Amino acid sequence: MLPRALAVLALTASLLPAADPKAEWKATVDKGVAFLKAAQKPDGSWGTAPQSMGVTGVVVTGLLQCGVSPDEEPAAKGLAYIESLVNPKAGHIAGNDPKTGLQNYVTSVNVMALAAAKRDAKYKPVIGAAGDFLRKLQWDEGESKTEKDDFYGGAGYDSKSRPDLSNTQFFLEALKAAGAGQDDPAIKKAMVFVSRCQNLKTEFNDQPWASAINDGSFIYSAAGGGSTKTSDDPKAPLAGYGSMTYAGIKSMIYAGVSKDDPRYKAALGWVKKNYTLDQNPGMPKAFADRGQYYFYVTFAKAMSVMGEATFEDDKGVKHDWKADLIAALAKRQKPDGSWTNETDRWMEGDPNLVTGYALLALSQAK
Repeated sequence: MLPRALAVLALTASLLPAADPKAEWKATVDKGVAFLKAAQKPDGSWGTAPQSMGVTGVVVTGLLQCGVSPDEEPAAKGLAYIESLVNPKAGHIAGNDPKTGLQNYVTSVNVMALAAAKRDAKYKPVIGAAGDFLRKLQWDEGESKTEKDDFYGGAGYDSKSRPDLSNTQFFLEALKAAGAGQDDPAIKKAMVFVSRCQNLKTEFNDQPWASAINDGSFIYSAAGGGSTKTSDDPKAPLAGYGSMTYAGIKSMIYAGVSKDDPRYKAALGWVKKNYTLDQNPGMPKAFADRGQYYFYVTFAKAMSVMGEATFEDDKGVKHDWKADLIAALAKRQKPDGSWTNETDRWMEGDPNLVTGYALLALSQAK
């Protein structure tokens, strides 16, 4: 009787409908919003200073893009806090006396938050000034760099920090939110740096390591001989990984790179071989969860701008990437509505930041 009973249970389970992605999306988002509303500080911010200046921008953008009205708490209070960070003299949105290393990330995420509020009459001048400020951080002729330099076109934490693809993708997102198009000089310069971050030997990447792996993936930075986050050993091979490869794809699309371009095709080929939401792909087993939620955001934004409802991997399997993303985040959500990464790397131990990341990702799967 037992085997037959198990067979009946198995058959019954197989006939049960899968979770409705729309209902799951709403339930997951509602719990995340409730957590953030409860976690918001009296001044409208989230997180611990000075990181709260950037964390708040991430959270507010996630809230607004998930459908919370800019007139509704907690978004309204968050926007008021971001307004308090506007520095008219410098042009950035990082407070009166920000640490230098916070200027690019913080200004970029706060530009995205103000743009997401869709209040052009109020925020357009601020966003425009912030865009001008960000352009000054880009490594180019203003820093006596030419296209021959591996710093050229990239953005770092500030105008003196070595550029990397993470800072550069936020820089590009902010310029796009500020209205920059694919022919904007800053975006064209950035593509010089982005192309050099790819493990692909082409006319666009003259770095000596470009052909060593040559699989189309993207690394953390092409500057200073190249660096990646797949190993703590600076002498390790420059293997690419998911969050940076999706950042590369997204950045290429923003810059108008054709889908027939060898850079795009190679990056897409890597993604097809490494499609997963169980980890930040490309990371070794020991580092599998590093940057997991940052990866979710970059994955979602890249898939969204690629414009395909389904994604076909190299085995011919078609994935409903939105449903996959919703399910991955729903199962990781904590009972209080938050998310956090047990692997506390790159601030992913902060539930405010990580819940903001989760909402940003979910907003692309709406």
